[in-house]
Amino acid sequence: MSKIIAILNQKGGAGKTTLSTNLARALQLDGDKVLLVDSDPQGSARDWNAAANGELLPVVGLDRPTLAKDIQAIQDNQDFLIIDGAPQIAELAVAAIKCADVILIPVQPSPYDVWACEDLVEIIKTRQEVTNGKPKAAFIISRVIKNTQLSKEIGEALEGYGLPVFKNFTSQRVIYPKSAATGLTVLDAETGGDAAAEIKAIAKELKEFLNA
Repeated sequence: MSKIIAILNQKGGAGKTTLSTNLARALQLDGDKVLLVDSDPQGSARDWNAAANGELLPVVGLDRPTLAKDIQAIQDNQDFLIIDGAPQIAELAVAAIKCADVILIPVQPSPYDVWACEDLVEIIKTRQEVTNGKPKAAFIISRVIKNTQLSKEIGEALEGYGLPVFKNFTSQRVIYPKSAATGLTVLDAETGGDAAAEIKAIAKELKEFLNA
């Protein structure tokens, strides 16, 4: 049975597609069969995939409220399905929450981004109450500017929501948008670089989180 990972945040620009594409690639390179599901009507993950002529990862677009049902039809023979969530569309977020095993919420280190998570966390917790704590959910801090006190403070603020915060994070690095522009990930553009190490660490922590 495949594990479904939904990467959600109703605020635009949180780094959902960056995390989705890079994390999916990290899992694939780790030997897993991975399908990336673009549930955003804007189609950012599909555009990214097209930039590399679809050669890196299999990507499908499912941007309808029937997402939870549609997922069932395509999850066979996959180890992971990574859902790149849609911003500001509550119906699609709810559909992703219904079918996910784990929800990852990327949050930029700003108080505005922390406050914007409130509605999403409420939807997740409402779902958990009626499904015996499922899906699991955690925050990932994205676009961290190294050696700043703000990132530490944001991590502490997120803990106030009662969801865990991953120890690993993504940093503000040019290689993320630069690699995306050509349909690649940081794991392809700078195999031994710091950004690749960040993504591998997140993938490892995700697997540990799944099995905890």
